[in-house]
Amino acid sequence: MTPRTEQQPQMSVEEFEQLERHAPETVRLEFIKGKVQVKPVPDGNHTEIYMWLLERCMQLRPDLRLYPERGLKTEAYRKGRARADAILMPKGGLKGHGEWSDADGVLMAVEVTSYDSGTNQRDRVEKPDGYAAAGIPVYLLIDRDDCSVVVFNQPEDGRYRHEEKLPFGATIKIPDPVNITLDTEPLKELVD
Repeated sequence: MTPRTEQQPQMSVEEFEQLERHAPETVRLEFIKGKVQVKPVPDGNHTEIYMWLLERCMQLRPDLRLYPERGLKTEAYRKGRARADAILMPKGGLKGHGEWSDADGVLMAVEVTSYDSGTNQRDRVEKPDGYAAAGIPVYLLIDRDDCSVVVFNQPEDGRYRHEEKLPFGATIKIPDPVNITLDTEPLKELVD
């Protein structure tokens, strides 16, 4: 039997999608870099951070919508399946989409770190690469572990060429095509 390497997926994308459809509602599965991963169910502060960002986006960009918990086809050749905490795209952008959407039209993917052992690899390494490879212009990481906000942009060759990290409390500019400025002071009260 041939040993598994990182290059060999655990299963096909189709097999993963079938497995995910039959998973219990309390479990969220992702297929990142050929491996099935369990994504933690959001806690209350995680949800409050999403709501804070939703309110800001609606105020600053009423032409866009911040859709929660969206399944995205990511990575090269759309072989990954990531469930973003949120995606920002034009109003009506999900019309006609199934559970796993192409990243076309997504302006920004958002992740809020969870308190689990896989968050470092998943949210800080694998997802930025997957979102960049899918051509998502901006990836916003709200990192509760070190109380920072990280904006990744300028995707090229499967990586974001630019990254800016600022502490909670700073004012952060999210570049085009999002083009909003966020005062992150309220995030200080939403960490455990």
